[in-house]
Amino acid sequence: MKNQSLQTLSLAVFTAVALTSCSGLGKLVKNADKITYKVTPDPLEMHGDSVVVTITGTYPAKVFPKKATVTTTPVIKYNGGEKALKPVVLIGEKVEGNAGTKISNSKGGNFSYTDKVAYQPEMKVATLELRAQGVVKKKSKDLPAKKVADGTIITPLLVKADDKGIIGKDDFKKIIPHAETTEIFFVINQSQVRGTEMTSAEMKTFKAYVASTFANPNMMYKNMNISAYASPDGELTLNANLAENRAKESKKAFEAMFKDKKMKVDTATKDGFYNIVTTAEDWDGFKKAMEASSIADKDLILRVLTMYPDGETREKEIKNLSKTYQEVAEKILPKLRRSVMTLNVDVKSRTDEQITALAASTPDSLSVEEILYAATLTQDINTKLDIYKKAETKYPSDWRTSNNVGYIYLMQNKLNDADAEFKKADALSANNAIVKNNMGIVARWKGDRKAAMDLYKSAASAGPEVSYNMGIIEIQNGNYPAAVSDFGANNSFNSALAKLLNGNTDGAMSTIDNSTEKDAALSFYLKAIAGARQGKADVLTNNLKAAIQKDASFKQMAKDDAEFIKFRDNADFKALVNN
Repeated sequence: MKNQSLQTLSLAVFTAVALTSCSGLGKLVKNADKITYKVTPDPLEMHGDSVVVTITGTYPAKVFPKKATVTTTPVIKYNGGEKALKPVVLIGEKVEGNAGTKISNSKGGNFSYTDKVAYQPEMKVATLELRAQGVVKKKSKDLPAKKVADGTIITPLLVKADDKGIIGKDDFKKIIPHAETTEIFFVINQSQVRGTEMTSAEMKTFKAYVASTFANPNMMYKNMNISAYASPDGELTLNANLAENRAKESKKAFEAMFKDKKMKVDTATKDGFYNIVTTAEDWDGFKKAMEASSIADKDLILRVLTMYPDGETREKEIKNLSKTYQEVAEKILPKLRRSVMTLNVDVKSRTDEQITALAASTPDSLSVEEILYAATLTQDINTKLDIYKKAETKYPSDWRTSNNVGYIYLMQNKLNDADAEFKKADALSANNAIVKNNMGIVARWKGDRKAAMDLYKSAASAGPEVSYNMGIIEIQNGNYPAAVSDFGANNSFNSALAKLLNGNTDGAMSTIDNSTEKDAALSFYLKAIAGARQGKADVLTNNLKAAIQKDASFKQMAKDDAEFIKFRDNADFKALVNN
């Protein structure tokens, strides 16, 4: 009885093997090592938050069963888990339908496959494995799992979050130019300065200003412009002489004023202090006065000015309007017989020391330009924040104050506080490019790259900082040509990273070497990656050694980095990461 049972079991096993053999699955499993696969890229790479896997496979002749369906599933394996990608289905030449890619038994065949999966941090150290199962009717057979690639290069994640905020700049000026103007009017055909002109209300105001400048040590005379005119009536040569004489007499009157014991100014007696311009026939002044007048025939007179460019003809035609000309002679011409004096003064602002002291003690005494300028006089970030907060309290309607408080909060990584300040600034100055740029930084730091990019696009006029910030986003999006374009000629780590990711390793090396960040550990590490991509072991190890000397954490980072997979058996590399 026992022997009979053993015979029955042996027969069942033999029958199962025979059936499998007949299906061709056994031969498929036996020849699994003859199936070739190529994975691109290898190692896998992360770009734009995803890993794209492209596989091409080749089955040799006489391996793929005619009636089989083979389902192959790529699986990314990592410490603590795995991620299956979509399967690829292959079918034998006698399988009906189009449920997969046909593979000939007699000739063999090829297949191509691409899938994309979201990158997870665990995938940094991983392998790509293919798991296949063949099925013929109700029979199935698993092929041996096969490792086909390593993973994962994550070099884009080296991008530095050094987004460029923009400060609302002050308009503080060390020297503020000021101009004070007065006029002297003359009798027709005369150039003498009448005493009544030097005691007019306008002249008294001018003299009071001049007196005040002497009492203020921060006010310095620059020069005086004298423009003397003759009205456009009478002979041209006479008028030219008259304008020149009026200028001379005006100058004498002001020289006398400046030589007064109470108003002595050395520069007033020096050559070049007075700039004199004369106009023999003041037709421009005449036209402006006519346009502003209510004279009945003013439109007709203005047409005469347009029709006749010659001064003599103009004067004749206007005088032909006898009644109207009398009104012109009484109301218009006397105001054109004049000298206009403009005193140009440079007003010195408070000194840096004074402004710094007042910002600390009595900030309310400072103008908005002064208090914003005060923040630029210190390198201490907390002092800057204190000054900008005081500016915001004193001048809450100026968008720069809130923007600049937000700017400092960004530097302190206080994202929510910065966000609130930028929103205040935006409400005060809608569509302000500087504020939009800063709001874009907040959006990117909060993980919304699309919103950040939209804000940057609306902030293009704010300056090169905006383009730089867009370059950071393009690296994160995996759009490396755009990132290179955004960074332009900027020599920075991120610019070098963009060039390396875009395939320009030489450009990346040159950019780093010409940057202010060239001595940073991360910069040496990037150059080590460039060396690996160039296949230059010495460039790799020399720069990696420098990076580790500056920051020991790069030792473990390099040990796990898939950029260096091809050099893991290199003696110098092993010595660096294992010691």
